Amino acid sequence: MMKMRKPSVEDMLNNKTTRYSLVMAVAKRARQIAAENEKKDEVVDEKPVLEAIEDFKNNKYSILEPDINE
Repeated sequence: MMKMRKPSVEDMLNNKTTRYSLVMAVAKRARQIAAENEKKDEVVDEKPVLEAIEDFKNNKYSILEPDINE
């Protein structure tokens, strides 16, 4: 049985990232992970979304947003 990890959204938001951007970035990264696994014919236990969340939580990827004040 796999234990679900629940990282705090607030921990992942760094006062400049919106929740919408975070959700979109995690979804995009999850699709990339799923495509990579399919390309390699790998079967993994962890869901791509959980792996994507971990990537952002561990700062392997960052979200770039335009500055709306410029």
